[in-house]
Amino acid sequence: MNRKTLVLPAVIGLLAPVLAACGGSDGGSSDGNAIVVGTTDRFTASKDAPAPFDPAYAYDAGSWNVLRQTVQTLMAMPRSGSGEPVPEAAESCIFSDTGSERYACKLRKDLKFADGTPVTATDVKYSIDRVRKIESDSGSYSLLSTIDTIETQGTRDVIFHLNTPDATFPYKLATPTAGIVNPDDYPKDSLRDGFEVDGSGPYSLKAEVKDNVVVKTVFTKNPHYKGELKPKNDKVELRSFADADAMGKALDKGDVDLMTRTLSPEQIKSYGDNPPKNVNLVEMPGMEIRYLGFNTAAPTVRDKAVRQAMAQVVDRGEIVAGVYGTTAQPLYSLVPVGITGHQNSFSNKYGDPDVAKATSILRRANITTPVKLTLHYTTDHYGAATKKEFEILKKQLDASGLFKVSIKGEPWDVFRPAELKGKYDVYGLGWFPDFPDADNFLAPFLDKGNFLNSPYSDSDIRGRLIPAERREADRLTASESIEQIQDIVADDVPVLPLWQGKQYVAARDDVTGVEWALSASSVLQLWELGRGVSG
Repeated sequence: MNRKTLVLPAVIGLLAPVLAACGGSDGGSSDGNAIVVGTTDRFTASKDAPAPFDPAYAYDAGSWNVLRQTVQTLMAMPRSGSGEPVPEAAESCIFSDTGSERYACKLRKDLKFADGTPVTATDVKYSIDRVRKIESDSGSYSLLSTIDTIETQGTRDVIFHLNTPDATFPYKLATPTAGIVNPDDYPKDSLRDGFEVDGSGPYSLKAEVKDNVVVKTVFTKNPHYKGELKPKNDKVELRSFADADAMGKALDKGDVDLMTRTLSPEQIKSYGDNPPKNVNLVEMPGMEIRYLGFNTAAPTVRDKAVRQAMAQVVDRGEIVAGVYGTTAQPLYSLVPVGITGHQNSFSNKYGDPDVAKATSILRRANITTPVKLTLHYTTDHYGAATKKEFEILKKQLDASGLFKVSIKGEPWDVFRPAELKGKYDVYGLGWFPDFPDADNFLAPFLDKGNFLNSPYSDSDIRGRLIPAERREADRLTASESIEQIQDIVADDVPVLPLWQGKQYVAARDDVTGVEWALSASSVLQLWELGRGVSG
């Protein structure tokens, strides 16, 4: 097999990879050995983040990818990561009214947790009500904000009564936030500290921890699992590495069979141009976005003219070319290219980078220049390239003469709690969608109880436009409201979109199912991996 980059062609809405890996995609592990997967995701328990794997708290791609292997949801996204959700723990789910306000699900027969305890409708209600009651500061509970009450009938029927029409509700039931947990293991009013996870998903979990940091997570096939997934292995180890270089060395030595997020841009180029023996690089469609967020209550950026001037100066093309190359593209909206309703609102408003226009914006608002700012970023959550990205941002803003910028990096376990507490005026974050719909690139940033804990609030967005787009089962019809939201964001700049990325996985060529290892929605699908014969 040619070990050059293997590109999976796809059309958003029909995101189906076509590559057939060496050895066939349906073969199980030939020798019973665990498949070892490397990641740079770091899972840390701390005072500010005591429960990284609790569905009531977890709200980042890494933790969710752990939960998706272990905690079952009523619905799940298809294998490709796009399209309509399908029943998972549920046998069936359907809107039972014409107004998208009553959603009825029936559980599969004889559904059990990994310890053999039956899963009932009462457990589903307990799990979801628990998330809503705890209201963790991570903001994950906001995904369930359209629920009014949950009704159970017998042991298998669950009925959700919504407080407003929500055509996206089936997607939300496919997220780990709506995961089904055993009430015996998860307190009703508080988070479950540490790294234990108990659910009814395809695997059970055992975490190896050192100094409150997960070193290795072992997923063992759950013999009681019943659902749509068909695991092609008996055991997978997820090993966390400090950085992409360390992860790459482990792959080259054969200590790791596959490595996923986050490969560095340099690794992607190297593996594509001159890969090690028996290693393939697979490119996949992705919906990851990166952006600057603003604490709009902070004195330095309270006036939207400051944020607008930054939007007028930032050169996304230089960032992409200088750091990410062909692995990313400039982004001019929170809604990425390929998602129904996307429009280039920031490009439409600001055009090309222009210092003269930015100067005019600040002058009209009587803003004294240079504006002193500190840009904060996380040193370990998105890979080492983040630092270089922020160095370019600093250079661009300083070169305008309108800003005097310093940058500061912190590890994720420090960075994220500080951002949620409003300690940063300007900060960099990424977003991997909860589900592939424009609503999920807008509401988590702009609605009440949002992911950023942002003080920004627009009454038209919250009171009219988000409810309007959620009423439309036809997402093309919803686009009118979605486009209006994007235009308001471009004018107010509570966030500043920067770029949209692709996804890459590097794997040894005796691993099968690699083309399905990450869905278009960035879901890590460990159950797809098997071991075949080297190509």
